Amino acid sequence: MTEATTTPLPAGQEPLLSPDPLEPLPLLRRELHTGSSGLSAREAGRRLAVYGPNEVRRKARTSLGRELVRQLVHPLALLLWAAAALAFVAGIPVLGWAIIAVVLVNAAFALLQERQAEQAVETLAKYLPEHALVIRDGRPLAVEARELVPGDLVVLEEGAKVPADARLTAGGIEVDLSMLTGESTPAERIVGPGLIGAPLLQEPNLVFSGTVCTGGQAQAMVFATGDHTELGRIAALSQRTRRDPSPLEQQVKKVAWLIAAVAVAMGGVFLAAGVAVGLPLTDTLMFAIGLLVANVPEGLLPTITLALAVGVRVLARQGAVIKRLSAVETLGSTNVICTDKTGTLTQNRMRLQAVWTPEHGREPGPWDGELLRTSSLCTTVTRGEESELHGDPTEMALVGGAAAHAAPVDLDGRDTGRRALFRFDPRLRLMSVVQADGVQGLRVIVKGAPETVLQTLEGSSQSAAAAAEELAHEGMRVLAVAVRTLPAGAEVPSRRQDAETGLRLLGLVGLYDPPRPEVAAAVRRCHEAGLRVHIVTGDNGATAAAVAREVGIGQPRLQVVAQSESIGDHELDALLASADAEVVFARSSPETKLKVADALRAHGQIVAMTGDGVNDAPALHRAHIGVAMGLSGTDVAREASTMVLTDDNFATIVTAIESGRRVYDNVRKFIVYIFAHLTPEVVPFLVFALSAGTVPLPLTVLQILAIDLGTETLPALALGRERAEPGTMSRPPRPSSQGVISRDMLIRSWGYLGTVSAVLVMGAFFYVLWRAGWHPGDPTGAGSPLHHAYVTATTATFAGIVTCQVGTAFAARTDHAALRDIGLFTNPLLLAGIAFELAFTAALVYAPPLQGLFGTAALPLDVVALIATFPVLVWGTDELRRWVRRTHQHTTP
Repeated sequence: MTEATTTPLPAGQEPLLSPDPLEPLPLLRRELHTGSSGLSAREAGRRLAVYGPNEVRRKARTSLGRELVRQLVHPLALLLWAAAALAFVAGIPVLGWAIIAVVLVNAAFALLQERQAEQAVETLAKYLPEHALVIRDGRPLAVEARELVPGDLVVLEEGAKVPADARLTAGGIEVDLSMLTGESTPAERIVGPGLIGAPLLQEPNLVFSGTVCTGGQAQAMVFATGDHTELGRIAALSQRTRRDPSPLEQQVKKVAWLIAAVAVAMGGVFLAAGVAVGLPLTDTLMFAIGLLVANVPEGLLPTITLALAVGVRVLARQGAVIKRLSAVETLGSTNVICTDKTGTLTQNRMRLQAVWTPEHGREPGPWDGELLRTSSLCTTVTRGEESELHGDPTEMALVGGAAAHAAPVDLDGRDTGRRALFRFDPRLRLMSVVQADGVQGLRVIVKGAPETVLQTLEGSSQSAAAAAEELAHEGMRVLAVAVRTLPAGAEVPSRRQDAETGLRLLGLVGLYDPPRPEVAAAVRRCHEAGLRVHIVTGDNGATAAAVAREVGIGQPRLQVVAQSESIGDHELDALLASADAEVVFARSSPETKLKVADALRAHGQIVAMTGDGVNDAPALHRAHIGVAMGLSGTDVAREASTMVLTDDNFATIVTAIESGRRVYDNVRKFIVYIFAHLTPEVVPFLVFALSAGTVPLPLTVLQILAIDLGTETLPALALGRERAEPGTMSRPPRPSSQGVISRDMLIRSWGYLGTVSAVLVMGAFFYVLWRAGWHPGDPTGAGSPLHHAYVTATTATFAGIVTCQVGTAFAARTDHAALRDIGLFTNPLLLAGIAFELAFTAALVYAPPLQGLFGTAALPLDVVALIATFPVLVWGTDELRRWVRRTHQHTTP
């Protein structure tokens, strides 16, 4: 086959979906059965049928109905369904529909979370252009990008999106690869051999689907389309990486099954006991219904949801936008942060840091200005309308540094005096210009990586190599600058190999991207809180390690993996298992980030991972907390993440973790508050059953629902707004296996607060009945002389539980400290919530329409005075318990 012809795929031959794009160009053309005139239209049509369209395909969505059913049979949802059914049985359809609404709202939240992975893949597809310029049958033709096939010859021009992965066959272009690599500097792509051992994205002769051509013109041969491109591979990784439920979601599910088991077991036992002691079937069923409703915390799930939503709003004001409610709690259990370096730990503003010359070393002097002025001539930086610089950040730092050292460069004069430009070659890692300088004459100026530039010098360069290594270990990006003065009348070199020879070293320039000023304090807070911080970056290991040491990462020991792409699983496990080391993973790839996230998860760690490029999407999706950059990040990274930093600042991650711990503590506080009322709600039914009906039911089912969905909700939400207690970031992260509900919490809520409340409310119930002359076994049904006293007694039980809630709310505000340590009035929302529940209770007790609905009666003043003491008694007994506990802890060695 000649280069100008196209050979169809032989009949029966399987298409070559993954040719090696780095093999010699004639061999690649032969494997792809193509030539310099492109494919024929008929052959392109055949290949489209074989290879499929050039688009990022996503997995078929699961049925929306099936997903909805799965969310509606969640354990806690099942309990809420049972509560709704019981509300309808009790003849209160309004409350039944309210509970159903709660179930549906929570199911909708869950469905939105399930769709995030698919949304990330759909966002990937937006990077592909709609049309492409392709050569077919020897003529340029505009076609839909989805119709491209391997073997097509595409034309790339400035401003165009690259439509598929391709190998350059002619010309040269600059490409913005930031959406794949996260690096903002455009990369030059030219025709030529590949780099031995270099990552695919760094190959100088390849372009990739979705990137943007920022300059030049070239032709490129497509070697991969659709799912077989780098973009498609990342989309596949994003779809394959599963997002596990958060710790809170898992624990709430366990708690729901525990509550269901307890409720069903208690209902069965006491139902049998009621039948055994001869209770009427109607009374026995009423008892069973009341016991189930009393054990189901109907307000738990909506309260958790709303509390997490409050946490989301607070974090948004602090610069962290949370996309999944449960992620707020997951932040609180995070114990490892894997962070990028550039822009997250650093300011992403390169600046001149040091200058070294062969004659004077790092001693400052007028020679610095000459070195900087000369290096600034070897740049392509431009100046905008408002005098701001545009271009490569490194070159902008050189031009700015020259101006700061009284050696400014006239950029227009630079361009006028330029006779030749040899752009940066990623294989050689240098660039050069031939410059007409009125002071020095015609000169060749070369700048680039020291190890490359030093090889072009005449004479020894050992001292320069040692100096370059020293600067690199200080965290600087080092450039060597060399010159050669051309003889008078000499022709301008037309080839770079003729220009870049016989050079004299002018000096070294050290550029530095300084850390953000707040990062060191944030890292220190991480260490105090027991968090480890690893750096996962594409940068050089020495530079990243220097930045790590400057901000305090690596205490007490820093490990540096210079080529993290090549690290094996066993070595990675050994590194991450070390309790005293933090690691810099340098020269990382998308797979490296994903590998690190998976390894940390296998070690039982809760991982927060930062990222900004499309290539980071799989790792962001896999980490417990994927953290995307809001300023510099891509849409795909933001879609795949669970948190977006609006300021790209590492310190904001630490603030978010502190907020997550506070939210988790507050969730535990309102769980204590909610669970404390289960005991006084269950005890009345137990008294009814154990007395064989001689004691009438002290509480009605409808009154329980009024408590669980009415009076307790606002104070519980207010407890979710408590400030962080002192020492929140001084304790280690809680183990991922630790449940949100602990044995101590249950003892406190059911044992101490619940028992005290139950004793008080049953005392109020019996006080009202005995005052009316009631004796055990006396009839209290409708029409009996004691019926009004009975209704008043059940109302006292209901109001007594509400007033006990007030005392529980104040007690639950702190786990160990005294109330005076956090202040009585420091949570105004709690005071407002208490005022609402008291007003709501008063309406149910004294408003005639509500009295008939809820079975209540107006309470006399002596009963009101009695139950008014309940808040102080409940809070006081718990305050005494906490005082005894603190005293015991202080006296125990």
